[in-house]
Amino acid sequence: MRENLRAIMFILLLLWQAVWVLNKTILADEVDDKVEALLDEERGRWRDLNVPFSDGQLLHDLIVERGFKRGFEIGTSTGHSTVWIAWAMRKTGGKLITVEIDGERQAVAKRNIEQIGLGDYVEFLLGDAHELTPAQTGAFDFVFSDADKDWYVQYFKDLYPKLTPNACFTAHNISGRWGRQGWVREYLEYVEAIPDMLTRVDSSGGGVAITCKR
Repeated sequence: MRENLRAIMFILLLLWQAVWVLNKTILADEVDDKVEALLDEERGRWRDLNVPFSDGQLLHDLIVERGFKRGFEIGTSTGHSTVWIAWAMRKTGGKLITVEIDGERQAVAKRNIEQIGLGDYVEFLLGDAHELTPAQTGAFDFVFSDADKDWYVQYFKDLYPKLTPNACFTAHNISGRWGRQGWVREYLEYVEAIPDMLTRVDSSGGGVAITCKR
C-alpha cells in the first residue's frame, strides 16, 4: 500500500512538472508573438530618436549571444531599443534599467513594454541622465548609450568602473560611413585608448560602436 502511494505521488509530481513546463512554454511563445507583432507592425514607423530595426536586432543578438543579464540604457525615447533589449534580457534571465528625460516619451515606452509582456524585465527611470547615470551602483554587463552625443565620453567614464569583466558598452549613431569628426572622433579616440577593451563599429544600420572587455 505504501509503495503504491509513493508511485502515485511520483506520477503526480511528473505530471505537475510536465504541466508547468508546458505552461511556461506557451507563455514564452505568447510573449515572443506579441513582441514580434509589435516590431513588425511598427517597423519603419518609429520616430522620436528611436533606433532603426537593424540596430535593435544587433543589440538583441549581442545580449543573447553573450548571455548579458544586467543592462543599462541611456535614452529610452518611446522604447524601440528598449523592446529589443528587454526581449533579449527575458531570454537570458536578466533585467534592464532605462533612463529617459521626457515624461511623455517614457509613458509611450512603458505602455509598449507592458502590452507585450516585458514589464518584469525593465525598470524605468525618469530624469536627467547626467545625474542618474553616475548615481548607478552597477554592476552592468551591457550598456546602450543613445542620448546627447557630446556627453558620450562622460557617460562612458561614469559607467566604466561599474562594468563587469565580460561587459560591452554600445553607443548609437557612430558609423564608418560618416568619418571621424566632432563628437564621433572624440568618443572613438577615448574608448579605443582603453587598454582592457576592444572597439568595433557596425555601420549596417544607423551605426553602433561596440566596445567590449578583452
